[in-house]
Amino acid sequence: MKTPQQRAKRSGQLEMWLLLAAVCWMLLLGPIYGYDEKRSNTNPEANMNISQIISYWGYPYEKYDTVTKDGYILGTYRIPYGRRCPEKTVPKPIVYLQHGLIGSAIDWICNPPNNSLAFLLADNCYDVWLGNSRGNTWSRKHMNLSPKSSEFWAFSLDEMAKYDLPATIDLIIEKTGQEQLCYVGHSQGATIGIFGADVIRMSALPYLWKGSIVSVENCFLWALFGDKIFSPYTPFDHFIATKVCSKKIFHPVCSKFLFTLAGFDTRNLNMSRLDVYLSQKPAGTSVQTMLHWAQILNSDQLQAFDWGNLDQNMMHFRQLTPPLYNITKMEVPTAIWSGGQDIVADAKDMKNLLPKVANLIYYKVIPHYNHMDFYLGQDVPQEIYQDLIRLMKEHL
Repeated sequence: MKTPQQRAKRSGQLEMWLLLAAVCWMLLLGPIYGYDEKRSNTNPEANMNISQIISYWGYPYEKYDTVTKDGYILGTYRIPYGRRCPEKTVPKPIVYLQHGLIGSAIDWICNPPNNSLAFLLADNCYDVWLGNSRGNTWSRKHMNLSPKSSEFWAFSLDEMAKYDLPATIDLIIEKTGQEQLCYVGHSQGATIGIFGADVIRMSALPYLWKGSIVSVENCFLWALFGDKIFSPYTPFDHFIATKVCSKKIFHPVCSKFLFTLAGFDTRNLNMSRLDVYLSQKPAGTSVQTMLHWAQILNSDQLQAFDWGNLDQNMMHFRQLTPPLYNITKMEVPTAIWSGGQDIVADAKDMKNLLPKVANLIYYKVIPHYNHMDFYLGQDVPQEIYQDLIRLMKEHL
């Protein structure tokens, strides 16, 4: 009798072969049977960028290039008001949304307005700002460094918290004249928000204490993935998303790839929008960021990046070992949601985290949620967003 691990491995291999067969079928037979651009049933947003998606749904937008102190240029987007909220309603309270690991700002606008947090907030008269972490599809520029260089990719969670968040918040303050905001982070977005020192109000979606990253030695991870980008979005990914996963027959296979590291449960997923979800993921990050998460997993502590030798650690931290991040010092009002089917931030992680949160004003576990339901789930407005908006009104 086969073990559950063997059955899962066999299932994964079968799904890979099915996807490969689908690609070959689309390439070779698609044009013959009319699966071309003219007869495509691909959702239009699958071929749009952030600005185009916002405009497509009838919302205004502003786009800024945010330059960090260490020279990275981040794509920052703003939805200043909604379709159901007059532009003249000023000043509007500010909400800053930060995506998770290998994600992007599109995570907050990849569903129709009644199911996308950014649009819902704009319609509730919030001034909505969408951040992009360094190295992803929309923040892959630098004042001096080329993305082709190893130096460009020498960053981890530490730099995102130390440079990206303050730069984005400074931009928001400069453009709005306000000095308070609500911060909403999903997964890694919540983590770097906790690490950062400039957040005044915080509301955290599922917190990523540790994930399903394989425990490996630093040298092996560098050798396996190199020292530059991890999981970039490629033209082949776009082909799979728009030409294969837009077809209903391939939805079961494609959905498995979407949920590989999130927890397998597609019942709360709008399968008709798989092409949109997959056309924007993965947005990429640095191998060093993934190594940082592996170190956190191995040590079971929220620590700074371990540079691997004493001299480097001394240069960066003035001590031989990487310092720990102290969650208890975060005194802003904090709300947390977690999922019962989430294999990234699981029940053990929540048990470790919650006692350390100094000003926890709200906590809710949603039994049927996996890691991606927090922004893709069809019932997320009822399960999370309504309470989130209520809490922000009470505490801002």
